[in-house]
Amino acid sequence: MIKIAYKATFIRQFNNLEEVLQNEVLEKIELLKNPRSHRQLKVHKLHGPLQDRYGFSVNYKIRIVFNYVSKNEVVLLAVGDHEIYR
Repeated sequence: MIKIAYKATFIRQFNNLEEVLQNEVLEKIELLKNPRSHRQLKVHKLHGPLQDRYGFSVNYKIRIVFNYVSKNEVVLLAVGDHEIYR
């Protein structure tokens, strides 16, 4: 099981989402806790300025950017549309 930590930026962005989207994000975070679900979430390494980070899609519009702290811990950095990649 992977431990999840949250940056203040992530929490602020999460709180600005509509309730339906918040619930969807929480479901995906639960999946992220199980490494076997990473293929289903399509976890991928990012490129360019975010090359040391990873991301996955919540739905067709919303993405989550995160970092591995260790093999068993991640920190969620940002949630939002494609603008979070900038």
